[in-house]
Amino acid sequence: MSYDILEAMTQIAREKNLDIRYVIETLESSLLSAAKKKYNNADNIFVKVDPLTGEINIHALKTVVSNVTDPNLEISLDEARELDASAEEGDEVEVYIGVEEFGRNAISTAKQLMIQRVREAERENVFEEYSKKIGELVTGTVQQFDKGDLIINLGRAEAVMPQDQQIPREKYRQGDRVRAFIADVRRNQRGPQVILSRTHDGLVHKLFELEVPEIFERIIEIKKIAREPGERAKIAVSSADERIDPVGACVGIKGVRVQSVVRELSNERIDIVQFHPDPVVFATRALSPATVVKIESYPEDQSLTVIVEDEKLSLAIGRQGQNARLAARLVGWRINILSESEHSEAKRKEVESKVPISKLPGITDLMVNKLLEEDILYIQDLIATPIDDLLAVQGIGPKKAEALLETARQFLADFQDHPSAGFFGPTDESDEDDEEEDEIDLSTNEKKADADVDKGDDLSDQPGDDNDSDEDENEKE
Repeated sequence: MSYDILEAMTQIAREKNLDIRYVIETLESSLLSAAKKKYNNADNIFVKVDPLTGEINIHALKTVVSNVTDPNLEISLDEARELDASAEEGDEVEVYIGVEEFGRNAISTAKQLMIQRVREAERENVFEEYSKKIGELVTGTVQQFDKGDLIINLGRAEAVMPQDQQIPREKYRQGDRVRAFIADVRRNQRGPQVILSRTHDGLVHKLFELEVPEIFERIIEIKKIAREPGERAKIAVSSADERIDPVGACVGIKGVRVQSVVRELSNERIDIVQFHPDPVVFATRALSPATVVKIESYPEDQSLTVIVEDEKLSLAIGRQGQNARLAARLVGWRINILSESEHSEAKRKEVESKVPISKLPGITDLMVNKLLEEDILYIQDLIATPIDDLLAVQGIGPKKAEALLETARQFLADFQDHPSAGFFGPTDESDEDDEEEDEIDLSTNEKKADADVDKGDDLSDQPGDDNDSDEDENEKE
């Protein structure tokens, strides 16, 4: 019987992938719980299972007394001497307890306790095993369907592929083999739950790693992936070895490598481009197969305006904006695509809407020339210029810079509210005599700004505006 017990424990350890020592300890603790249930939770009971023979030894340590009051803890002197002839009153002797003495209920309790602990240990092992595999590929068999989710048998564990992690066009049947990406492992009441995905970008990365040895060996690196599962994907690659073309290595001879990945992803179209740290160059490559004519970059808000030929506009944007959307996600910047005619029209309207700096009320010719030297051609340019850059212009101090900006803002606001008046002068000949008055008297703030700009003597008397006085001297000359 001892051999049968040892064989059973070995089989449990092998099937559940557990350490045999843990199984033996679980059996010992289960039998100890059964013994305590039988003997009123006595703390003097000990259980030991021999790992070599499987022999179970259960005994109780009892104190030798002349008058027994608690049979679970004490033993009479005569009974003690039957076990140990040298026993004396006050000594402790070991009393053997047979498993058959436990009774049916106690044995059933030990069995349930052992099953529970083995199951908990198995779940913990599965959780630890698959937690280390997050980010890897795994292959399983479709077992059943649950409200759109797939239950997949991985062998030692059950995994679930939520509906939003499935490629939309794919259909599965019970028994189908599925290769998926381990996205997460969670704990729940029924044990660890492995979350699989076929829409994760990591699936594309791992599939290329299997097909392209250079990626596995870290010679070629996949920098970024932008994907719309089942439809199209763009990946950016770079090479650590200048002699190796990263795009060609990923495509393979006659496209054999990339086609293997495409078939695994249900014919999802894949564009492979070479990574570049410059967003302009990178965007040009990311928008392939469209040909880019020109790109205007705006680093301050991380946006790009891409100009393409009129007949290539639909190709650059793609079906339902897919090509442009994936390119923007790949580059990480917002991309606005315009045709050459649209861009020319937008530039024309932009120029027409700008007001020359010379039209700013109260500004002197000398100040206009200084601003033109700093490429401040329009009033809009003046408003967009940081005040620190204005202070760098000779003859402009803090007070005058604030006055210029306030005047420009007020003038531009009035111009936008009344665009028909524009900056070309009066629209009615009867108003010609009032032209100068209308140009200057735009608002109370402008009057104050004009006074600050024209009357340099007042500004130069204030501390911090030494540059203003320089301009006034030049004007007098």
